[in-house]
Amino acid sequence: MPEYRPTIGLEVHAELKTATKMFCGCPNNPDEDRPNTNVCPVCLGHPGILPTINKKAIELLIKVGLALGAKINPAFKFDRKNYFYPDLPKGYQLSQYDLPIVGAGNLEGVRINRVHLEEDAGKLVHAPDGKSSLVDFNRGGVPLMELVTEPDIHSAREAVVFAKELQLLLRYLNVSDADLDRGLMRADANVSVSANDQLGTKVEIKNLNSFSAIEAAINYEIKRQTEALEAGETLHQETRGWDEVKQATKTQRSKEHAHDYRYFPEPDLPPLAADAFNLEVIRASLSELPAQRRARFQKEYNLDSTQARILVEDKSAAEFFEQAVSELEEEEGKIISLDKVRLVFNYLTSDMWGLMKELAIDFKSVNITPENFADLIEMIVKKMISSRTAKDLLRKMQETSLDPRMIVQQEGLQQVSGEGELQEIAQQVIAANPAAVADYKKGKTTVLQFFVGKAMGVLKGKGNPEVLRQVFEKILSGV
Repeated sequence: MPEYRPTIGLEVHAELKTATKMFCGCPNNPDEDRPNTNVCPVCLGHPGILPTINKKAIELLIKVGLALGAKINPAFKFDRKNYFYPDLPKGYQLSQYDLPIVGAGNLEGVRINRVHLEEDAGKLVHAPDGKSSLVDFNRGGVPLMELVTEPDIHSAREAVVFAKELQLLLRYLNVSDADLDRGLMRADANVSVSANDQLGTKVEIKNLNSFSAIEAAINYEIKRQTEALEAGETLHQETRGWDEVKQATKTQRSKEHAHDYRYFPEPDLPPLAADAFNLEVIRASLSELPAQRRARFQKEYNLDSTQARILVEDKSAAEFFEQAVSELEEEEGKIISLDKVRLVFNYLTSDMWGLMKELAIDFKSVNITPENFADLIEMIVKKMISSRTAKDLLRKMQETSLDPRMIVQQEGLQQVSGEGELQEIAQQVIAANPAAVADYKKGKTTVLQFFVGKAMGVLKGKGNPEVLRQVFEKILSGV
């Protein structure tokens, strides 16, 4: 039995963040929920309309190309891609065929064939009974980036990793929000299976709108094609859709070729030259990219690869972390201790993220500043508050927007570390738990943690657990 090897290429679409649509002045607002509001004769394809090119969209696409280390083609143009579909009012789509803006590049070891610019189609809204559909043209004409990879991917997991990295890149560049659940990013997967080094019969899976759908659809298609080949069946090039309910792909149509679209240059738009755009200014606008930030965080803050990846996956979280760490840098240019860095990471990714998840908020609406968060970490390091108090303090900081030191002072939350005060509490706990004292005398030293826990309860979490442990050991050794 031959061993079958899958080969996968992706075509990823992402709507660009511009104020207006690609070829008209209608607002580009993905959150508009009133159907057919952001429309005009141009994006509705009325007779005699004349499109104009959105310069900002081209600059954003060039920015993506530069971030990918790709070739920016010296000349590019727009073409008419002819096909008929209810949400395409002109009967053709303005896209790019033989002269795209961006040529060959690379992302995470996957070769990029091209990145081009086109207009998005409208959106069909299907009735629950499946007997009718309505068309919303608000999305029609929105600038749409299409990135095409070479067939360098060989598993569904690799495809998801690539798609997530691309999403992160687009967000870091601030060219697209790239939210799959809002339809701002979606992917087509070209999948083939072969028993030799030659490419098999390519099957395209259209409009995958979640990472789970990308992975499940590719895995299903690999399995379907492998089983067909093992049974001696002949595969045919086609386009298939993903049925989320049945968790299966299904045939939509035979695969079109370029000549089926009858491409020809858009007669109403001029060809463009790259030197008409200031590439050096665009290049200078590139911020630190995700891969660069991950590498720097590992080197500069001694984070491991997993910790760096967790932070960098959310640009706002990475920036919050770095600002908080910078607030903790000691005077006279001393390097911040690794223990403090670890505390910042741990409290940020566990307690603070947990609180944000509970309250359903993000970094745009959180009331805790990096400066106040750094103060909280400093108070933990200096044992001014206990870890239990720190958790409660985070919540109060979110509720009040106050500095943690002020909250501690107002509510008397300082950690109790005085041996005399703790000894009094310890004596009370020991007197109330004679059975535990007997266990301790029998050599069960783990009972110490029981005593510390009881004392912390009396102190409402404000006791210093280390000092308490020492106090209990001292008292019990003399009992």
